Amino acid sequence: MDKYSEQLNSVFLALADPTRRAVIGRLGRGPASITDLARPFEMALPSFMKHIHVLEETGLIETRKQGRVRTCTLEKKRFALVEGWLSAQRAIWEARTDRLEAFVTNGQSKEEEEQ
Repeated sequence: MDKYSEQLNSVFLALADPTRRAVIGRLGRGPASITDLARPFEMALPSFMKHIHVLEETGLIETRKQGRVRTCTLEKKRFALVEGWLSAQRAIWEARTDRLEAFVTNGQSKEEEEQ
């Protein structure tokens, strides 16, 4: 479970930065070169590369170099880790709201019966 938590922590830490989220959003439309990904950001390429390295180290993206061009793609398997955790959280909260709804509904039914 600790390894699972560490992986999840690293993914959320990587996604905490708006630049990295923007890169992930862009890669959601398909593979792109580092140059294309860096274009919208007002930062030096070495600074931008730090963001790419964080995303690559966490397994959210993969980079391939062909000639002088490095192309990035999303690694969808890593997002399954986040989706699994979010699904578990959603199930917990849906169960809680279902219990609350049942409590409120049963409370109203009892009040109507008493009247």
